[in-house]
Amino acid sequence: MEGNQSAKASGAIRRWQYGARFEDFRQSSTTEVLGQIVRPAGGDIEHTQNRAWQEEIEILQSLRLPQPAQQTAQIYFEYTVPRLGRRVDAILIVGHVLFVLEFKAGESHFYGASLDQVWDYALDLKHFHEPSHSLCIAPILIATKAAPQTIDPQLTLHDDSLIRPIRANAVSLQEAIERIFYFFNAHPIDIAAWESGRYQPTPTIIEAARALYAGHAVDSISRSDAGAINLAVTSTAVDALIADARANRKKAICFVTGVPGAGKTLVGLDVANRHQDKDSATYSVFLSGNGPLVAILREALVRDTVERARGLGEKVTKTAARHKVEAFIQNVHHFRDDSLRDASPPHEHVVLFDEAQRAWTLEKTASFMEQKKGLRGFDRSEPEFLISCLDRHDDWAVVVCLVGGGQEINTGEAGISEWLKAVLNRFSGWEIHLPPQLNESEYRCNVALEQVLALPTTRQNQNLHLATSMRSFRAESLSKFVREVLDVDSTAAKETLQALAAKYPVRITRNVNRAKQWLRDQARGSERFGIVVSSRAQRLKPHAIDVRVKTDPVKWFLDGKDDTRSSYYLEDVATEFQVQGLELDWACIVWDGDLRFTGQDWSHHQFTGAKWNRIRKPERQSYLLNAYRVLLTRARQGMVLVIPEGSDLDPTRASSIYDPTYRYLKSLGLTELK
Repeated sequence: MEGNQSAKASGAIRRWQYGARFEDFRQSSTTEVLGQIVRPAGGDIEHTQNRAWQEEIEILQSLRLPQPAQQTAQIYFEYTVPRLGRRVDAILIVGHVLFVLEFKAGESHFYGASLDQVWDYALDLKHFHEPSHSLCIAPILIATKAAPQTIDPQLTLHDDSLIRPIRANAVSLQEAIERIFYFFNAHPIDIAAWESGRYQPTPTIIEAARALYAGHAVDSISRSDAGAINLAVTSTAVDALIADARANRKKAICFVTGVPGAGKTLVGLDVANRHQDKDSATYSVFLSGNGPLVAILREALVRDTVERARGLGEKVTKTAARHKVEAFIQNVHHFRDDSLRDASPPHEHVVLFDEAQRAWTLEKTASFMEQKKGLRGFDRSEPEFLISCLDRHDDWAVVVCLVGGGQEINTGEAGISEWLKAVLNRFSGWEIHLPPQLNESEYRCNVALEQVLALPTTRQNQNLHLATSMRSFRAESLSKFVREVLDVDSTAAKETLQALAAKYPVRITRNVNRAKQWLRDQARGSERFGIVVSSRAQRLKPHAIDVRVKTDPVKWFLDGKDDTRSSYYLEDVATEFQVQGLELDWACIVWDGDLRFTGQDWSHHQFTGAKWNRIRKPERQSYLLNAYRVLLTRARQGMVLVIPEGSDLDPTRASSIYDPTYRYLKSLGLTELK
């Protein structure tokens, strides 16, 4: 088996369960091939799934490949795609073309979800498998009993040598391979280089959570290139701190920082996932105050658990799956309430707080405790109270704060300085671990950080910072561009955009419908797209956008193209509160008059009653600016900005409100949709 041998010789991870030169495969018995497919999974050769494999083998062995590539063609069965948590039925390399084959044995219809599935596999290889970036790739869906289809290879708008999925049946697969082989003109694929090539995915947080929960290691679903600090390095650094605290019976607080989309949440999920055993001394829990994120991740893991069990012929109820998932990911406010009711130490010795900068100030916490809990005179901020819960342990405890800079978007969110003050004022015996980047202005630590750095118990660790965005695999400089736009550093923004534009399209238009069509044209497979707006965007109703209409974030982020509540329908919109910490592939940001350009700086507004009012408090201005920062950093592959035309018949939507913002953004070099 040449494919198996070459992968072994190169030291690469073998991602397939069976691989061979195609001619060797054709001369092998069905039983021999099936045995090698089943063996790595520890399967039974009589299993129902194996009958589907047997049909696939027989169909593929009947193929007669184009003569120029007959002797070099290679085939692989059950190729693992960790990011998606699935396996491709078969990959066939024929000369200069890589075919991604998905079989639906016994099916007579080509369902949209199945077409998206095979397209997603092809996109994963194109984007994340290094040797496949420049290859000609053809996804084919084979519904074995379907009526004959027209075989018409068509490239997509992206001009990256990936064709739209082809529909074929058991017989027409032969014609499809021949037509596609002669459709492309390129150099033959280097089989050894392809097999040994690096796979460097950048999963969405939902994909990552699914993969981790299913047992994949973080380094198998994340990048490993020299340009990014590997997530596994940061996870290992956190693990080392936990192990040290336990071994030496001490208490420590650790801060993990990073640019938007760098993978801070993924680090927390990875650590918590590896310490789920409640009987373990290092039992951990992942906590977040981001209600939509918690709800979405929980539901995604529940659905995935049930689906995986069904695929294995097992039955797991949603109730059982949800019970386990809810112990893994918890809402920080529920954790807080449990700790208020019970003064004993929590079961967990390790807690990981996502978006720790959003924890509440003393004033916000005290007000909440009095109004909602009937506790008057509560004298601790949320960070201080949460640390005190872990401080109840007599032996050891670790608090891990996952920190985003410039992400505070709501009144009463304290920022990281509140955590530092808590340690200084009441927990001076705790050891503090932080990255040097915590002193950057966006984290707003100020004097508290200087005092913490002077403590003998403070340790700086560079591995606790994630410097590169994983959200946008096409544009690592996206967060830099957004920061420059919002800082009104137009010269720097123009330069950054020039480098950004080749890989990450940013478009501008004044027409919402034109923007919607652009999203539909760009998205391939199940790539998710949607419209996001500021929660203060009150005057977009003439464009059929009303932020007062409640959007269900679970439906919006998880449901499919046939559900009107999903993001795909481009009817319901999400605000910064629903999308923070999550990602889309393609986003439309509709800009309202709440944040408007004056010619030199931003003017901040809130719509109250029948008119816009200026926001003058610096703190509230910061929240609004951060809301747009969140919106502008959600898209992984590209975005379109819509600045409405305005109407001089309506003073709340006057052209003077929108035109300066449009001119400013256009002046940066954004391409306008025609």
